[in-house]
Formats: sequence, C-alpha cells, structure tokens
Amino acid sequence: MTALASAAPADRHRIVAEGFAAEIAATTDWDAAAPVDGWAARDVVRHLVEWFPAFLEAGGVELPAVASVDDDPATAWSARSDAIQDILESSDAARDFTHPRLGTLPLERAVDQFYSADVFMHTWDLAQAGGRRPAMDQEFAAALLESMYPIEEILRGSGQYGPAFPTPDESDPVVSLAAFIGRDPSFVA
Repeated sequence: MTALASAAPADRHRIVAEGFAAEIAATTDWDAAAPVDGWAARDVVRHLVEWFPAFLEAGGVELPAVASVDDDPATAWSARSDAIQDILESSDAARDFTHPRLGTLPLERAVDQFYSADVFMHTWDLAQAGGRRPAMDQEFAAALLESMYPIEEILRGSGQYGPAFPTPDESDPVVSLAAFIGRDPSFVA
C-alpha cells in the first residue's frame, strides 16, 4: 500500500495539498482551458478555495476568509490549505461533525473523504490546463475509483460529475479516475 493510500487524514491532506500547490507553481497561464467544461486553470483553484467553507459551516466549523483567487491563486490556495491542515492537526479533528445531508461522522473523515479526495482529483485538471500529466499516486487513484463505482448513479445525479469517458484497458488508474469523473483523457489545453 502506498504512503498516500495508507496515510492518516492529516498526512493525506498535506501530501495532496502539496501536490496541488506544485501544480499551482507550475501554472503560467491562469486563463488556459481546463478539462472541466467552461473552466480555466484559475477556476480549478477557485472551486477548491470556495466550495468547502460552506460545507464545513453547515456542520458548525468556520474557515477564515482568504485572498481572492482572481488576485492571487497561489496565496488563496496556500491560506485555504493551511487552514484545513490546522483543523486536521487540531484536537478537534476526531470530534463528531454533523452535516445536514450526510449525518454525523468524524470531522477528519469528512475533510478526508470530501475535500482531500476532491483536491487530489482536481490536481489532474490543473496540470492538464498547463499541458502537463501530473505525477499522482496510482494506488490512491485506484482506491478512489473503486469507491466511486458503487455510487456512480448518485455521483452523476448530483451534477458534480460529467459523463464518463472510455479509457483503453491499459490506462493507468489516474487516467481511469479522470475519465470516470468526466475528463477526456486526451484533453489538450
């Protein structure tokens, strides 16, 4: 089992957030098309910076405001990922988190399952917007993909995922995961 696949939620978030930060550092054109329909590179960062505060707030957890992604995507990302890392490394990480749609689960599990996994998947999008194939953990990608198959109908019905793209049988798990969540494996920015 890889380090990422077996990592504790705080460690997994740190590793995934650092990988995403590396893609931010490599991005030179924030207006480049991303493989998410209608999104540019900046929108990938915007999504990860902006959606999670409302999710946590629904369960009574507040995140601090961050700089505008329009002004400085790297600074906005750094502040958001640092705040989430602080939560995961706090004594509150194991406390119960009750979300109106999900019920009750440990806070660290909610962050890991819904946010760290999202950051991991969107690392592909940001890299692709820059014409790069990111070096991502194959085993973790395979585990995420395996966990998504049984809930495919729910995922597609949420509107958060596009239709799956076919992949060649020899596709690596990262490419297969990207295709499953609606990314064209042959996307070129």
